[in-house]
Amino acid sequence: MPDSLFTEKLPGINQRKRQFYEKTFLFLGRFCLKMGLKPNFLTVVSLFCAVISGIYFWKAELLWGVFWMLATAFADMLDGSTARAGNMGTVFGGIFDHVLDRYGEFFILAGITLSGTIHPGWGLFALFGMLMASYTRAAAESMGRIDNCAVGIMGRLEKFIVIIIGSLLEHFYPEGSWPKSDWLEFALIVVGIASLITAIQRLVYAKKILGNRQKV
Repeated sequence: MPDSLFTEKLPGINQRKRQFYEKTFLFLGRFCLKMGLKPNFLTVVSLFCAVISGIYFWKAELLWGVFWMLATAFADMLDGSTARAGNMGTVFGGIFDHVLDRYGEFFILAGITLSGTIHPGWGLFALFGMLMASYTRAAAESMGRIDNCAVGIMGRLEKFIVIIIGSLLEHFYPEGSWPKSDWLEFALIVVGIASLITAIQRLVYAKKILGNRQKV
């Protein structure tokens, strides 16, 4: 498979998507600043919403799980928009956001895994894939000092969307109904596979950028 699939097209596409996203929601960041909300506080709110989402998923209340998962994504979007609107972005703030995002993903996927609506193995598979994609990016940016290694076929938001769609289909078309399928389980399989592919793409991208650079 040609390297351009991993190292040329995807970074450019992701960069354009990110710029569009940042400009579109900047007004919400300004609103949060007027309300006196700080980026790190919104990051904590995002984690709090993820914990509640995980609890509802654990109780197999999928609609409430989806609601709080959407709240998680919204709060996560607000913290970045607020930081940009107020020029408040810091290195620690970025680390804090990434770490709490991983905690949030764990609580949501742990809740789904323990809910009894899917085979636990697929929940662990999706969690492992998401963590590996995140770790690969973190390692490339910290150890390799690459400015941005957020490449790949599926980012965090897209994974959330897939899980949300699977949860909604699972709720409205449960076992015994038509069309019959394990929607949520299938969604987690897609997320797990896409995450592992994303991790590989990030490794390939890091290799292209770093080449044979010696470790300092």
